[in-house]
Amino acid sequence: MGTTGSGSGGLADDRVLLGRTSTAERVADILRTRIAEGFFPPGTRLSEESIGGALGVSRNTLREAFRLLTHERLLVHELNRGVFVRVLAVEDVVDIYRTRRLVECAVLHDLGEPPYALDGLVLAVTGGERDARDGDWKGVSTANIHFHRELVALAGSDRTDELMRGVLAELRLAFHSVADPRALHEPYLMRNREILDALQAGEPTRAERLLMDYLDDSREQLVRVYSDVVAADPPPGAG
Repeated sequence: MGTTGSGSGGLADDRVLLGRTSTAERVADILRTRIAEGFFPPGTRLSEESIGGALGVSRNTLREAFRLLTHERLLVHELNRGVFVRVLAVEDVVDIYRTRRLVECAVLHDLGEPPYALDGLVLAVTGGERDARDGDWKGVSTANIHFHRELVALAGSDRTDELMRGVLAELRLAFHSVADPRALHEPYLMRNREILDALQAGEPTRAERLLMDYLDDSREQLVRVYSDVVAADPPPGAG
């Protein structure tokens, strides 16, 4: 934690995504993805010179992208120190799970009659199981995020999808700070499968009940582990 994101480290490859109509929103999309992937871990100071040079964008464009991501609570600006990838407080983690429970469980509660469009959930579950067999626990984490995004997508609401994209991006800030991702994610592979099985069987009430317990257990586990991380090493970008 607390390192400086000074190298271009692959960002130059993203430059082609900007094309001739580069905008702060597109830069923000790239940086949001890189933060979610753990390329810029929590506590990292983002270098305007390095990132702007790698992406080939002006300082004003980059600062506007930083502002957008600060509004999304992924970055934090510290006076006279710069812009850092945010480090969540334990209270943030609790609030994120409160929001997840409200939204995700409501989606299942209001699903209506089967059948449901479950192709995205199937891909997320099987992808996570494959990554686990390969020992790719970062991949398992990503597949788990995809699972919950696909779960919310069952509502067919662009607004809900956008809300959860931000919530889950914040959650990954906490995930990236945990030293043992296997212990964090492995217990939920089977539980993702159980929720999928319930939906495939046309039993949304059972799926909702499974999800409630799942989120409560996940919150307790992450809060316990994350509290130790923050107490041991409170880096720049906290709060």
